[in-house]
Amino acid sequence: MKLTNENQHQYRFQTHGPKYLTQDGPKVDFGIVVITPGESHPCHKHIKQEESFYVLQGECAVYVDGQKVVIKEGDYLQCEPGEAHLFRNESDKDFKSVFVKSPYFEVKDSVYIDWEPGQPFIKEEN
Repeated sequence: MKLTNENQHQYRFQTHGPKYLTQDGPKVDFGIVVITPGESHPCHKHIKQEESFYVLQGECAVYVDGQKVVIKEGDYLQCEPGEAHLFRNESDKDFKSVFVKSPYFEVKDSVYIDWEPGQPFIKEEN
């Protein structure tokens, strides 16, 4: 059993960014992310992990394999392994979401991609 509280963990950038509530498995990584207005999280994909998001507040543009999807409070988004995703908060309010990466790997599974919205998107194989 593991019991923790969000208040016992720090955001990567003090008030925003990802905050892992568990980052050591054994089955999943679980956390919360806050993206402030105008902020982006760079384009990346996971080789073997899926990453899912459940929106707690606000809305955010997510570019999945170059396609824009706007997610808002109550939405659930699942990105399969190999699907590139970039988050950009194009609203004037904070965006807050739960995220789950599964299965857990001891080795980092993220691959960052040099891509921005407005550029042609070419899907790369894993």
